[in-house]
Amino acid sequence: MATMTSQAAPQGGVRVRVQRFGTFLSNMVMPNIGAFIAWGLITALFIEVGWLAELGIGDDPGSWVAEIGGWGEFAGGGIVGPMITYLLPVLIGYTGGRMVYETRGGVVGAIATFGVIAGTEIPMFMGAMIMGPLGGWTMKNIDAIWDGKIRPGFEMLVNNFSAGIWGMLLATFGFFGMSPILTRISDEAGDGVGWLVDHDLLPFTSLLIEPAKVLFLNNAINHGVLTPLGSTEALEQGKSVLFLLEANPAAGLGLLLAYSIFGKGLAKASAPGAAIIHFFGGIHEIYFPYVLMKPKLILAMFAGGMTQIFINVLFDSGLRAPAAPGSVIAVYAQTPGDSVVGVTLSIIGGAAASFVVAAFLLKTDKTVEAEDELVGATQRMEAMKGRSSIASSALVAGAASAATGPIRSIVFACDAGMGSSAMGASVLRKKVHGAGFTDVTVVNKAIANLTDDHDLVVSHQDLTERAALRSGSAVHVSVENFMDSPAYDEIVELVRQRNGGGGPAPAAAPEPTGSPVGGDLLSPDSVVLGAVSTSRDDAITRAGELLIAAEAVDASYVAAMHERERSVSTFMGNGLALPHGTNEAKPSIRRTAVSFVRYDDGVDWNGKQVKFVVGVAARGDDHLKLLARIAEIFVDKEQVARLEAATSPDEVVAILGAAQPA
Repeated sequence: MATMTSQAAPQGGVRVRVQRFGTFLSNMVMPNIGAFIAWGLITALFIEVGWLAELGIGDDPGSWVAEIGGWGEFAGGGIVGPMITYLLPVLIGYTGGRMVYETRGGVVGAIATFGVIAGTEIPMFMGAMIMGPLGGWTMKNIDAIWDGKIRPGFEMLVNNFSAGIWGMLLATFGFFGMSPILTRISDEAGDGVGWLVDHDLLPFTSLLIEPAKVLFLNNAINHGVLTPLGSTEALEQGKSVLFLLEANPAAGLGLLLAYSIFGKGLAKASAPGAAIIHFFGGIHEIYFPYVLMKPKLILAMFAGGMTQIFINVLFDSGLRAPAAPGSVIAVYAQTPGDSVVGVTLSIIGGAAASFVVAAFLLKTDKTVEAEDELVGATQRMEAMKGRSSIASSALVAGAASAATGPIRSIVFACDAGMGSSAMGASVLRKKVHGAGFTDVTVVNKAIANLTDDHDLVVSHQDLTERAALRSGSAVHVSVENFMDSPAYDEIVELVRQRNGGGGPAPAAAPEPTGSPVGGDLLSPDSVVLGAVSTSRDDAITRAGELLIAAEAVDASYVAAMHERERSVSTFMGNGLALPHGTNEAKPSIRRTAVSFVRYDDGVDWNGKQVKFVVGVAARGDDHLKLLARIAEIFVDKEQVARLEAATSPDEVVAILGAAQPA
């Protein structure tokens, strides 16, 4: 999935550190929300007090449900408990480990998480958020100790046993060391929330939650505390009000309705559309700029948030599982029958309270509205969040176009600027110029060579943060699949909005210059067909050894290729991987060359299937035409089929050199 960002250079401070911590927690939970929803739906439908029982389905011994039989055992003892106790925490632990150290880190993180799960009697989400990343981080550092020192042929043996042994040790530590600590913390946190409930103070949590939402600090609270505690409470009681503290869209709806009636200028015009996106789409960030534009409106959010929580407490309302996203549809999907009235009244009451306070503040506001005030507020929001969504950008598309100006310079950036970025730039250039924007330059650069004079920067999702440090004022777009990313179409649409239409422009962007495919760039001796499938690391080594045999690089370049892969994957998409060295390894390159290896049975490349491995070593720009041609090949299914059917190295060279690159 692509993320388009308008990213300012990172700033220091406690808020940023807390925000990053919250984002890290969120990134562990959010990919697994589907599993939470599945658990919630199973619970909602099949437990003894679930929807089917409430509707009377299955009460008659002759009904189809009763004939199937076993629903109570399926939910009550067979799947609901094990899912929340084992499956959900293990998924979170695996995700946390994988975020730190790809699949290997995920596996060790899952093993470590299971140790802390086995040592407790409660759903150990907090333990998963600790042990998962800890497993990935420690495994990564342990591997670094003997990186490059293992004799060929023993890599798999060492890797498997080191992961197994270290996973065992972490699981043991989790069971005996972390479980008692985390159980105590969970008990204390639960007692704290219980104290707020017992003393009718739970509504006052809005004084923390609402500012946190606007400042994008809500993830640390919601996913780090509310979801784990709410899941435990839901397991014991069948529902939890904690799931409604942050996800309820009522307060934001009231604010946007007030803007729709009493706002001014662009804010008033855009508020109705924002209300629909917020209430039905569950994208709460859509209303954040409206609060940032007039910070005193946080009072309206306090009023709405406290009111909706008070009503839910009064009616003993709750959800069976987290509502994600925070849409009214998702909320009702997780609402048990005995909470429908309370949840409905909380939405009405919360929206009404925030509407009344916001309407009063807007009506009595005497400040003169600037047409670009909402644009400025949106930019401040994006700076605090570190990225923006298309939904928030849609609010101010017209005004933003005038404020930020056209896009004339696009840079595709990667670590070394010789492989991934060159191919990505070729694909993107063809799309942008094909849409008629031939005046927009699309080039590739190493991140180290970026300057802050570009309009838009494209990079792999793992490198976007580094790219933003070098080019903070640009729009930043993150991609994962270089060959066929939906972000490219979004970029073309953004250029169309900013630049106005399409069609001819003053001058066409220059194409890369240099040697064509022929010569010494790719020789038949550097082409291998029908290679036996192996591991990703072995495939990288083989591609590098072909470059060494071609006298294009020193032997040390292969290690740099592996280092590059550990930094960010060189998987391009469409069955292609493009391993190459880091920027620091360029002194190891004697001349520009590429190698080509076809694995008919495929290679597992971090969970992606790769059939073609193209090793790249580049000193200057004379490889760009070849990479552009490779990019052109791999977005064309017929050309890929020709490469799959090729029977000789000469045929491969001929296919790659059959046409000039786009």
